[in-house]
Amino acid sequence: MADFLLIYCRNHDLMERQPSPQQLQDSISDWKRWFKAIDVQNRKGKPLQFCDRDGVVVQFRKVNIGVYVEVKESIGGFTFLHAANYEEAVKIAGSCPILQLGGNIEIRMICVGGGSI
Repeated sequence: MADFLLIYCRNHDLMERQPSPQQLQDSISDWKRWFKAIDVQNRKGKPLQFCDRDGVVVQFRKVNIGVYVEVKESIGGFTFLHAANYEEAVKIAGSCPILQLGGNIEIRMICVGGGSI
């Protein structure tokens, strides 16, 4: 088994494709069901949230206070997932509610507790 990081992203480039506030509210039960299914499978699918809405963006010779500086895509959250391989991680991520809302998921294999690439 390996550990993966699922990063939930939404593209803000096309405003007409953004979910309405009601659609976002309605998706909460879908998210709860999805996380519960991961928990039942013992996949460590615990949702994590950012501690605040602020942040810092570092670019070459430039630092912007705040994470929403000229963005087309934002990270909405992430989950640590335990899966056998990328294929299994993709299968689990394929039923995530963010996909129904026009978002996407970046999947990265991670080394928990150290290690190097």
